[in-house]
Order: sequence, then C-alpha cells, then structure tokens
Amino acid sequence: MIGAAPVARLDVSFDAVRSAKGVLRVCLTADPENFPTCVDDHNATRRSVPAGSDALRFDGLPRGTYAIAVIHDENGNKKLDTFAGIPREGFGFSRNPPIRFGPPRFAAARFSVEGDAERQQIKMRYML
Repeated sequence: MIGAAPVARLDVSFDAVRSAKGVLRVCLTADPENFPTCVDDHNATRRSVPAGSDALRFDGLPRGTYAIAVIHDENGNKKLDTFAGIPREGFGFSRNPPIRFGPPRFAAARFSVEGDAERQQIKMRYML
C-alpha cells in the first residue's frame, strides 16, 4: 500500500504481580500531558487483562514514542486505591523508572517503537 504509515507490534510482559485477583489496567500513550492517568487522552490505547496474565500484545502501532502505565486493580473498581496518598494496589511503568514522590514523568517511562517488534518488561510494585 503506497503511503501507508509503518506499523509495529509491542509485546508487554508483567513481572512480580502479587496475586491473580482482579485485573491489570494498562494505558499506552504518546501524550506526555496525560501520563500516567490517560484521563483526557482520546488517542491512548487502554486494555484490561486478568491479573493472572503475564503478557499483553499491541498490534498495528504507529511507530513513535510511548509510555505505559499499569495498575493492578485487585478489587475491580476501575481505579488505583490509596491510603493517605500511598497506593494500596500495585502499579508499574514502562522502563521501570525509580519511584520517589509520586508517579514518574513521561520522560522517565518513554520508549521508542521503531522496528517491527518491540518489547517492554514491567515490574509491578506494591507499597502496602
């Protein structure tokens, strides 16, 4: 097809998920302004997979720069539960940046999808 934008596949794997309860809610975005929540990002790709899953595939992605945010929604209420501002449920980000005070910035989690197939391995973290 002439003029078609090159597309790629992205394989995402999840490590250290503490239980198979609930779902992993994944947001893939190219918009730094809406990372990590993806709330106002109409171009974000959102997927939910059972928490027992260890991988997820995104097919047909336009090549570019992205970041991934994941929450382990153990109770299925579609949000990251917190206690005194500290997450009670698991979370993770592409490139596994260090977590200090609050979520990382887009720049710390961004990665490029350039070839035909890319891979991100996300380590889930639990504070409580």
